[in-house]
Amino acid sequence: MTARALITGVAGTALTTHERSFLREAEPWGLIVFKRNVETPDQLRALVASFRECVGRDDAPVLVDQEGGRVQRLGPPHWPSYPAGAQYGRIWERDRASALETARMGARLIANDLLAVGIDVDCMPLADVPTADADPVIGDRAFGESAEKVAAIAGAFAEGLMEGGVLPVLKHLPGHGRATADSHERLPIVTADRSSLEAVDFSAFRPLAGLALGMTAHVVFSACDPVAPATTSVTMVQDVIRDSIRFEGLLMSDDISMGALSGSLEERSVAALSAGCDVILHCNGRMEEMRAVAGAVPRLAGMAGRRAAAALAARRAPTREIDLADVRRAFAALLAGGRAAGARMVLS
Repeated sequence: MTARALITGVAGTALTTHERSFLREAEPWGLIVFKRNVETPDQLRALVASFRECVGRDDAPVLVDQEGGRVQRLGPPHWPSYPAGAQYGRIWERDRASALETARMGARLIANDLLAVGIDVDCMPLADVPTADADPVIGDRAFGESAEKVAAIAGAFAEGLMEGGVLPVLKHLPGHGRATADSHERLPIVTADRSSLEAVDFSAFRPLAGLALGMTAHVVFSACDPVAPATTSVTMVQDVIRDSIRFEGLLMSDDISMGALSGSLEERSVAALSAGCDVILHCNGRMEEMRAVAGAVPRLAGMAGRRAAAALAARRAPTREIDLADVRRAFAALLAGGRAAGARMVLS
C-alpha cells in the first residue's frame, strides 16, 4: 500500500498509543516535528524512529523548520543557535562570495545536526522577498530585499543542506514577502500588479525551481486570482507555480490548519489537492484534526506519487566528512566578518 498524501505532526515527545494506531492506519507520507516534540537528541532520535516503524517505511521523510533566528525548533542547550536569514544578507552587502559561503556552511552545519537525529528534510530555504509595508511574519527570516540576492543566498543554503544529506523545501511559493497579514492568523491579500510580482516575487523562485520539494503560501494575489489563496487556487498552482516559476518538484501545502484558510479541514484539504498540491501538511498534532485530514486525503498516486518518489530519490548521503569543530570555527569567523577563502578549504 502506498503512503497517504499527508505530512502530519504529533503532540509530544513520544508517540501515544492513539498516535501509533493512527500512523499505522493512515500511513502518512511524512512527519513534521516542532519544539513541543523536542527535548534531547536521544529522545528525538527515538521519536523519529518510532514514526518510521509505525508507518513501515525506513525512508519516510521527517521534516522540521530549522531556519535559524526566531524559527528554530532544535536549539540550546543541545543544539547551536543559527542566524536568521537577514544576517547572510548583511554579509552580502560587503562581500557576496562570503555571504554565499556562509549560507552554504550554515546549512551544512544544520544538516549535520538534523541527520544525527534522523531528520532528513529542512523546510528551508525561504525565497520570499519582503517589502517595507509587509507584516513582520517574514521580516528577518528573509535573505534580502531583492530577487537576485534572495535567490542566490537561498540557492547556496539549499546546496549546503543537500551536501549534508538533507533535502531542502523551497518556501513559500510563489512568495509571502508582500503579505500585510500573518497567514497563521488571517488571510493576507496582495494587491501588487502581475508585472511587479513577476519581476520580484516570482523571479526569486525561478532559479530554485529545480529543487525537489516546495511549500505553498496561504496568500491571495489579486492580480492572478482575486478570491483563492495560492494553496487552493488552480490559477496560482498551475499558471504561476508550475508554468511561470516552472517548479516541477513535489508541492506541499503550508499548514492546512492555519487561520488564513476557511472551511472545514476536509474542505481545505480537498481544495488544495484539487488546485494541484501534491501533499497536505497538517502540523498541530491534534488527533481529531489529524483524523479529519487523513480521511479527506487520498493515497499518493499518479503525478503526485511520481514527484514524491523523485523527492525521496534525490536524497543523498553527505558528500564528504567534515571536521565539525573546524567548520563551526570557520562559520563563526565568517559571521564575524572573515573572508570566504579559509571556509572553502574547510568544506572542500
